Amino acid sequence: FAAQMHSAGRSPRGIALILSGWRSFFRWAAQQELVPFNPVEGVRGPKAPKPLPKALGVDDAVQLASFHNADADPWIEARDAAMTELLYSCGLRAAELAGLDVRPDAQTLQQGRGWIDLDAGDAHVQGKGSKRRIVPVGRKALEALQTWLAQRSSALAGAAQAKAQEEPALFIGRRGERLSTQSIWARLKLRGQQAGLASGVHPHVLRHSFASHVLQSSGDLRAVQELLGHSSITTTQIYTRLD
Repeated sequence: FAAQMHSAGRSPRGIALILSGWRSFFRWAAQQELVPFNPVEGVRGPKAPKPLPKALGVDDAVQLASFHNADADPWIEARDAAMTELLYSCGLRAAELAGLDVRPDAQTLQQGRGWIDLDAGDAHVQGKGSKRRIVPVGRKALEALQTWLAQRSSALAGAAQAKAQEEPALFIGRRGERLSTQSIWARLKLRGQQAGLASGVHPHVLRHSFASHVLQSSGDLRAVQELLGHSSITTTQIYTRLD
């Protein structure tokens, strides 16, 4: 019957839900001694294909990266523009972006955080599984970072400014504290809406966009694997399907 549902066009996810319901029912029926055994135990539905990662087209990515909100607070605009550029330029995860410090010190290394080397144009990133990698930062992203660093604590006042001067985080909030991953997601979603993009924008969309566009322009899957910090090339191969 599972095969009949599949040939009739029912989705693998729908078949799996039906099988799950049957499995639970017959397990109960067997416990109540209404049936001698569970006939659905061991029956598996068809595998559902892995969904393709959502990525922006090149034109949409450029539209987002070049967007400037003239009505926004210049401090907020400089920070959000730098975050957007860095996410798209380096393919960083939100947690990797949140974990960046202005400059490296003993605490940065001890606590597994990353930093930006403006002179070399590199991002030193602490990824999943405590794996470190170095990713080149594009020229536009470096310019946006320098603009942000020039006014990082200038618009803050009093205790917030003092806290910002002590806070090692590259990206901070109005209170001078490190920006959380949730705040990064929220700011990027809002920026995508302000830029007029129809599809939702979040850090992983920019990571997928970075990987897809680098692969399209270079055809070098191994390089994309290294830039993204994937331990297995199989994980990176999803972008060949997207391409």
